[in-house]
Amino acid sequence: MEDFLKSKLGMPQECIFKLTATNTGQTQPLESRDQLPTYENMVSKLKHVTTVAQPGDQVYIHYSGHGGRTTTAYPDLKGAKGLDEALVPTDIGNSETRYLRDVEMAHLLKTMVDRNLIVTVVLDSCHSGGATRALGSAIAIPRRATPIPGSALGVMDFVDTTPRPLDSQIASLEVLRDTWRNLPGGAKRSLKPGSGWLLEPQGYTLLAACRASESAYEFAFNGRENNGALTYWLLDSLKQIGPRLTYKMLHDRILAKVHSQFQGQTPQLQGEGNRVVFGSEQVEPHYTVVVIQVDASKKQVMIGAGQAQGMRNGAQFAIYPPDGDLDQRDQRLALVELVELGATESWAKITSKLRPDEIKQGSQAVLLEPGDIRLQRFVHVPIDQAETRAQVETAIKEGGSGFVQLAADSEPSDFQVIVKDDRYKICDPAGMEITNLRPDIGIGEKNSAMHVVQRILHMVKYRNIQELDNRDPMSPLARKLVVELAGVQADFDPADQPKPEPFDAPGNTPVIKVNEWTFLRIRNNLTLDKPNDPSRILNVTVLDLRPDWGITQIYPSGAGFFEPLDPGQEILLPLRASLPNNYKEGTDIIKVFATLGTTNFRWLELPSLDQLTGSVTTRGTPNDPLEQLLIAVSSQALKTRNLDVTAYPSREWITAQIEVHIKET
Repeated sequence: MEDFLKSKLGMPQECIFKLTATNTGQTQPLESRDQLPTYENMVSKLKHVTTVAQPGDQVYIHYSGHGGRTTTAYPDLKGAKGLDEALVPTDIGNSETRYLRDVEMAHLLKTMVDRNLIVTVVLDSCHSGGATRALGSAIAIPRRATPIPGSALGVMDFVDTTPRPLDSQIASLEVLRDTWRNLPGGAKRSLKPGSGWLLEPQGYTLLAACRASESAYEFAFNGRENNGALTYWLLDSLKQIGPRLTYKMLHDRILAKVHSQFQGQTPQLQGEGNRVVFGSEQVEPHYTVVVIQVDASKKQVMIGAGQAQGMRNGAQFAIYPPDGDLDQRDQRLALVELVELGATESWAKITSKLRPDEIKQGSQAVLLEPGDIRLQRFVHVPIDQAETRAQVETAIKEGGSGFVQLAADSEPSDFQVIVKDDRYKICDPAGMEITNLRPDIGIGEKNSAMHVVQRILHMVKYRNIQELDNRDPMSPLARKLVVELAGVQADFDPADQPKPEPFDAPGNTPVIKVNEWTFLRIRNNLTLDKPNDPSRILNVTVLDLRPDWGITQIYPSGAGFFEPLDPGQEILLPLRASLPNNYKEGTDIIKVFATLGTTNFRWLELPSLDQLTGSVTTRGTPNDPLEQLLIAVSSQALKTRNLDVTAYPSREWITAQIEVHIKET
């Protein structure tokens, strides 16, 4: 890593601070005491960097070594049985030696961010995914590493209960507690995650070797000496560094490379994933699916999406390079079509090779067309409005993206388009106008029919995601994901213990007021059949389907795709209610996904409808899920039976959702 910083980035030696303990086969390392990664030296160097760096400077922190867990020094934060994630100093065998604990790291990093430093942290160690987390109730169970084909990097599959000094050389315990309690939450949402409860770093980027429940592996990639898998593939990927390479793109490639060897190690990305690597620019995200494997002999690629994201065999994707610009069609490498559907990973055949460049692990796959009629909705235009029908039909062919089809006059439809008072009106299947689609679109306006179709297309995507569900009663995950709202609280400080009151009308859609808090409880009801069983860990993602027809991932926020939830554990997520501008009331649908595999649901996100059209829009009362299912069945006959999941992929994912109605007063 030091060689890369100097040779690739031109970093002068005086700006690099390195602490190492070389294994010489003797009882003592090669380095002198002041060069060893002891607690005192690590704290001293991190403080020194914070002091000498100037606002706007890049600070890169790389740790390769042991990661461990110890009895918490902060039981008031994490509970009497809570654990501290920790970096392990080289002299930890001395009972008077301190761990560098997660609470301390959080304060050190916050101090750097407060000085306007641009911070990147890489932790190539076991349990590294929990190194800066602030949620004490979600304690993962460490797993013992399998020594073949790689060995675990610093695995500590026990909790160190050795009594150790509890004071810190970083700050007073009171200051550290205040920092931990007040860690900022995610970005603004329609339902805003409560500050201090989420596991997201703010103001810096964290790339961790694995989840908190996993081991980080070493392997002799060059056939001679072991390297940490994260560090090895990080350096390999950085050789291809480009001007628009973001940390998300970097993580996608590393994840694909690591998972091609070690399924039990899942590199994590948190924080500012859209920031350019070793830069300050934020690149607008295009949430894509990563190419995990390439089988050139069969002309196939494996992509990180499947039934859990609503895919079916036949879905089509465009493949871009790992650092490709998704706005540039000429950068597409190939077109592929799903042929072997999985829950979160699927094989796709290459149907068209567009450029001679090689498709590599970590390439980006962008959904082009739904491969199943299930994802489509039908639009009806009265036969006596022939001109309107012709305009809408042309617009659907040009901009419907396969999600919208024109219905025959006698065919049931999901939407109706009529012209009234020289204005287009979009109606529901019963002919009732969908209100608050503003501004009106006049028939004489430029591209007016295309604007109508784009508006319908947006609503179709929203409804497809809303109805996405796993209905397989034989799935081992059936009824194992518990999701509920734990009441309402008018005033709440995320640093305090929640004290929700029951809803006024239990059993009905909960109604809360703007700025009130509700609490989403998510529980993994799987049992732990054997110690450290990875098949019992659920990867949890929460989407908020808003009343303005927008969809946002609210947990985890930042760059994370999911958060692992151990068997028998639960999290309580505080959400504060708000409404879009000019709304008096509206319904949010909170949709929770849980998977056994690693996947990305962010490409399901949608902007609000007004951001799509440049107008202020809203939606009416949402349809009952059963009513929506009946409409789909009646509209699409036998083809809608594809909603029933097949046996194999349905065993690997589950979803649940809750509606909450929000009123201004």
